[in-house]
Amino acid sequence: MSVAEATPELENLADDKAFLGHPKGLGYLAFVEGCERFSYYSMQTLLVLYMVKYLLLPENMSGVIGLQWLQQAAYDGKEGQPLASAIFGDYSSLVYLTPIAGGLIADRWLGRRTTLLLGAVVMAIGHFLMAFEGLFLFALLSLIVGVGLFKGNIASQVGELYKPEDLRRAMAFQIFYIAINVSVIIAPLISGTLGEKVGWHYGFGTAGVVMVAGLILYIKAGPWLPKEDRKADQAAASAGINYPVMLGVAAAIAAALHFLAPSIPAVAAAGFSGQVGFGVAMGLLAAVSGADRPRVLALLLLIPILALAMLTNQQIFNAYLVWADEQFQLTFFGTTLPTSYMITIDAALSFGMLAAVALYWKWRSDKGAWEPDEIGKMIIGSFFVIGGGLCLWFAAVTQGSDKIGLFWPVMFHLLNSIGFSHIMPVSLALFTKVAPKAIVATVVGIYYLTFFAANKTVGIIGGWYSTMDTPTFWLFHVGTAALGLAGFVLFRAVMGKRLNAVQPG
Repeated sequence: MSVAEATPELENLADDKAFLGHPKGLGYLAFVEGCERFSYYSMQTLLVLYMVKYLLLPENMSGVIGLQWLQQAAYDGKEGQPLASAIFGDYSSLVYLTPIAGGLIADRWLGRRTTLLLGAVVMAIGHFLMAFEGLFLFALLSLIVGVGLFKGNIASQVGELYKPEDLRRAMAFQIFYIAINVSVIIAPLISGTLGEKVGWHYGFGTAGVVMVAGLILYIKAGPWLPKEDRKADQAAASAGINYPVMLGVAAAIAAALHFLAPSIPAVAAAGFSGQVGFGVAMGLLAAVSGADRPRVLALLLLIPILALAMLTNQQIFNAYLVWADEQFQLTFFGTTLPTSYMITIDAALSFGMLAAVALYWKWRSDKGAWEPDEIGKMIIGSFFVIGGGLCLWFAAVTQGSDKIGLFWPVMFHLLNSIGFSHIMPVSLALFTKVAPKAIVATVVGIYYLTFFAANKTVGIIGGWYSTMDTPTFWLFHVGTAALGLAGFVLFRAVMGKRLNAVQPG
């Protein structure tokens, strides 16, 4: 792609069809997001394996600045795999909490472009810091901050490339998400192979290089992106939500929970990040207008149900990889495949099932056949998630003395991907449909609390893998999916009609 010397006006951007019949800016944004997701999933794939197999070994752990203090202060002296799981849970949950702050910073002060550029720089720094073992915690902190600044400020620019009546908008987001899925597929193949076969730092360094490439590409894309109107954006950000109230309530609740944690085991188990996440959710509820509060409340009630439904899926990056590394038969014709390739298998099946499920329901709709609503599809998806979890249980209970072949793990990924396709994209569509028009961006931030809650819980549950027998461990995940199914059924019975009643007209 080439960039014209002159900066086009927004109207010309909307009429542009240079990239697959879409504005050239879409191509730039899709590739930039692909670079960011490549770097993120490279880190996500390697992190637990790196900690369990190298960093948290006694001879290496002592050289990490602040880690032994954090081990005692935040993780009750956990060691080895349970400690790795806990750190992973906090890292992978906080990257879905900070986008709320990133959106606030962009809307109120810096603007989307500046905030996104700053996030890309901080993320690249975080990846390169992973090359220095002693700076491990500073690397994680940089990545948490960088993702928060970046993630919430790129997708909105996709929509702004189009006029309100432009029917290409929906296809634009499909193209955008194709770039994400391709990145998830190739990140384990490249960074995973380098990290496991050549050296951990090569895998992390590759993620940093790709992130820098994305940063350069975004700077180059400037003339083809919508212009920002800072005054209008600030006015829109103030409409429908009282940010001082949100921040005040969130801080007060988080502080109160932290104070109560020593006497309430459940609050203590959530950790500081969990306490902050709950505070943010309540702050958002308190800060919206009275007319909008029923909608926001309904969506907040859906978050823990969604988190339960996706626990097994999120565990793929944590204890599942440790189990696969120890017990899966990954040697073929004398060559042992990197464990991280299991993520590529999952991503490829997820990509295929997203397309297959969408085409299936479109086919039924075109025939005039019955099609369930959003909650109905989530209920259907939960059955597939349960089936996928049972595949893992069956693989563990029938293992015997040999390593586990890939049939049951691949069946798990297939069924879980069908379930995921019925739950996550559909739930995001429901959130944007129910959201009050003035605070759609904030509601998307609320949606990410689902990933925050799921990943935080995965970090806690994943720590049980070392002490719980494996069939019971995966049967527990089947139980959480069953609870998610029951939650969706109950939510539909209690809130279904009310949800339809409060949807914006």
